[in-house]
Amino acid sequence: MPPTITPAPIPGLYIIDPVVHADARGYFAETYNKRDLSAAGLDAEFVQDNQSMSVRGVLRGLHFQKKYPQGKLVRVIRGSVFDVAVDLRPGSGTYGRWFGLELSAENFRQFYISPGFAHGFLVTGDVAVFCYKCTDFYHPGDEGGVAWNDPAIGIAWPGVAGEYRGCASGAGYTLADGTPLILSEKDQRWGLCPRFQILEKR
Repeated sequence: MPPTITPAPIPGLYIIDPVVHADARGYFAETYNKRDLSAAGLDAEFVQDNQSMSVRGVLRGLHFQKKYPQGKLVRVIRGSVFDVAVDLRPGSGTYGRWFGLELSAENFRQFYISPGFAHGFLVTGDVAVFCYKCTDFYHPGDEGGVAWNDPAIGIAWPGVAGEYRGCASGAGYTLADGTPLILSEKDQRWGLCPRFQILEKR
């Protein structure tokens, strides 16, 4: 059976729920089928697969590519994250809006993010192994970013407590259990939501 593919409230984002066949031995799930995605209007050509591991409290993002925007098909194969996309497409009626959802090894859910969005995630379990397929190769120096806590965007990161102090620093922010928020030095230097055009690859 094909997966259930549901458009998210922001055009260009799709929630994908594969069919999982489970029995006493374990389970089987088809995690990618180009024909099924094409039938739903997602004709993305993926050229690179990436995988990361992050511990509890890590927040990665918000990242985008300036001249070579990537579409991404993301999922979690261990643990859980709160995954977020922010619309940065020029002329979009939903520019600056965000959408987030839980991805976990238990729910098997996937999230397709079209080119032109900033992307990030927060690890909500003890650890998360995050996998994603990309529609373009990594280009050094092409990465841009947006502050994860930009008040104009207003992402409701689950369980995160802290006070915005005019920058993307994670200092003073914690999860509900007191775990400090962990961000890279680079992610703590991103500015507020940009108002320039992101060049869409033709």
